[in-house]
Amino acid sequence: MTARSASRTQPTGQPALATDIPSLERLLGSAAGQTLAAEVGRSRLTTTLRQILDEARSQALAGTLAASALEIDTLLSRAQTQIQAQDQPRLRAVYNLTGTVLHTNLGRALLPDHAVQAVVQALSAPANLEFDLSTGRRGDRDDLIEDLLCELTGAEAATVVNNNAAAVLLMLNALANRREVVVSRGELVEIGGAFRIPDIMQRAGARLVEVGTTNRTHPADYENALGPRTSMLLKVHCSNYAVTGFTRSVSVAQVARIAHNHGLPAAVDLGSGTLLDLTQWGLPREDTVRETIEAGADIVTFSGDKLLGGPQAGLIVGRAELIRKIKKNPLKRALRVGKLTLAALEPVLALYRSPELLADRLTTLRLLTRPAAQMHQQAERLQPVLQQALGPEYEVQSSPLFSQIGSGALPIDQLPSHGLSVRHAGTGRSGRALKALEERLRQLPRPVIGRIAHDALWLDLRCLEDRDEAAFALQLQGPVA
Repeated sequence: MTARSASRTQPTGQPALATDIPSLERLLGSAAGQTLAAEVGRSRLTTTLRQILDEARSQALAGTLAASALEIDTLLSRAQTQIQAQDQPRLRAVYNLTGTVLHTNLGRALLPDHAVQAVVQALSAPANLEFDLSTGRRGDRDDLIEDLLCELTGAEAATVVNNNAAAVLLMLNALANRREVVVSRGELVEIGGAFRIPDIMQRAGARLVEVGTTNRTHPADYENALGPRTSMLLKVHCSNYAVTGFTRSVSVAQVARIAHNHGLPAAVDLGSGTLLDLTQWGLPREDTVRETIEAGADIVTFSGDKLLGGPQAGLIVGRAELIRKIKKNPLKRALRVGKLTLAALEPVLALYRSPELLADRLTTLRLLTRPAAQMHQQAERLQPVLQQALGPEYEVQSSPLFSQIGSGALPIDQLPSHGLSVRHAGTGRSGRALKALEERLRQLPRPVIGRIAHDALWLDLRCLEDRDEAAFALQLQGPVA
């Protein structure tokens, strides 16, 4: 008995029987089944159909199986839908309308087009990752970016690992294992993902020596902490917070002088790390890597995917003899980066050779420097589109906002921005309605990520560039509400 005849012989409204279920062979042998098997693979289709038929048998035994569900085309369509759902990537492009440019949960810095093209090439062709083209012998992958990093920072040597936490871990293990590292209490930071300086230091085998207090540390505190087991003095960038009020800290130059007077290195974990003075683009002040080196730091670690605007990486620059020790450490191999990171990092670094062109070519800087007036105009264009999509239950307005840089970079500084505010205008609890809307926006083909605060859903447009606006607006015209 075929599936089609089974559905016809059952009385109207009566559930189908287990004996009415078509065989797996019949489904695979049908014309539609053969076409689908050629597209997705016979073994995969077989596995999926078995699961569907098992579910149908369970429904039949429970008396809940509809005869219409046993049509061959229906069963194959269901299998195709399940396979397509399985093939949807878990890592998806989203619209970042949170107002945080370097959003850790959304991948931080976006790569400029030139870097993206370099990654594609590295993916699709062999590359000289560890091959010296001039000698024909094995090379060092750090050679691909070391000269460029030294040129941009003024350091003698450089190496790269997979993130800044790894850079700090490797630096401490290579230079301070079983010895003491002096750090101000006000710099014992914890950032996202439970990265804590004391924990990293313990894992690296170094002994932490805290000096000063949470809000005030003096040069004498460092001097008094030195002993025969001291390996280095370390300064740490205060990510994600700022200590204000009755405070005092010791500068890199002062720490470096104290360290050098006692024959010790001075290390700086610069955190986000920037290569140029951001004030020339109207952004808040942040010490550059070059300035930190010139102030006397012997080793500086910083991130590649924050203010630098590149891929996730931990960069270590400084004195050549110290970099050599770091590169000889066995952990270096475990923490090294692959060809994709290096392929992306080199063109990003190369952009810094032409600083006057950087605001146009470096995606992160372009987003950070977008004029609020430009986003205001964008909000005026999108407001009626979103209002029509949501209907009278919600009120959409063009609203001034403040963005933040994110990822621990300049944590208290905000950037004037503009976007859309969505408030619940219907009856019932507004909080529940806003959460439901926020969830629906996350379920769109390209999810829209905003933030709920002060009884409104806020969609900051800083990271929605003009080239993406048409596609964003078109998606809003679909079933949002």
